[in-house]
Amino acid sequence: MRKFLLTGQGLFYGFTGIWPLVHMPSFLAVTGPKNEVWLVEVVGVLVLAIGAALFCAAFQQQRERSIDLLAVFSALGLGAMDIRYATLDVILDIYLLDAAVVAFLVVSWIWVIWRLDAAGPTEIR
Repeated sequence: MRKFLLTGQGLFYGFTGIWPLVHMPSFLAVTGPKNEVWLVEVVGVLVLAIGAALFCAAFQQQRERSIDLLAVFSALGLGAMDIRYATLDVILDIYLLDAAVVAFLVVSWIWVIWRLDAAGPTEIR
C-alpha cells in the first residue's frame, strides 16, 4: 500500500506541478486568473520536485520515514491552503476538489504509517 500511495501521489503532484509550467493558459482557464503568475510557476516547480521525490521513493528497497513525512505534510499543507483560500473566495472552488484528493492522501498515509510502525522494523512496505 505504501508503494501505491507514493506512486499515486508522486504522479498526481507531478501532473499538477508541471501543468502550469507547460501550458499556463489552460491552467488558468481551469483554476481562475492569478495576480502573480510567477508564484504559480514557483509552486509548480516545488510540487513537481516533491512529486518526483515521492515517485522515486516508491521504488526504493528501504523505507525512509522522511519521505513518509514529506508525503503527509505536503498533502496536509497544500490541502489546508486550498480550503482556506477557497472558502475565503480568494481562489475558485475547484481547489476544493484538490483538497478532497489530498485529504484522502493524508488519511491513507496515517493509516499506512500506523500499520507499518505496528508491524515493526522488518516490514518496509
